[in-house]
Amino acid sequence: MHIDLPEKRYYKIGEVAKAFSVNTSLIRFWEKEFDIIKPKKNAKGNRLFTSIDISNFKLIYNLVKERGFTLDGAKQKLKKNPEGIVNNYEIISRLEAVKSELNKIKNQL
Repeated sequence: MHIDLPEKRYYKIGEVAKAFSVNTSLIRFWEKEFDIIKPKKNAKGNRLFTSIDISNFKLIYNLVKERGFTLDGAKQKLKKNPEGIVNNYEIISRLEAVKSELNKIKNQL
């Protein structure tokens, strides 16, 4: 899944929800359920997510929405082998990007 977010230090919850095409309530729910997501909060209490949080959301989204894991299953998978999941997800993401580029080139020919 390709997430289209500009390069920034912090992202608001609305930006994150829009990028993943989910409700803000799901973002807040995942924040409470998964320990790997730790947004900063400003004086008003608004959540500010970093690029690391976005990467973690990508992993969670992949496990829950794309691969069909339950929340408990996704938690166990992340605790059991976090490095392997990250590496596999990064490889798959890069391959999908290459495939997309190749399809664009093919369509131009």
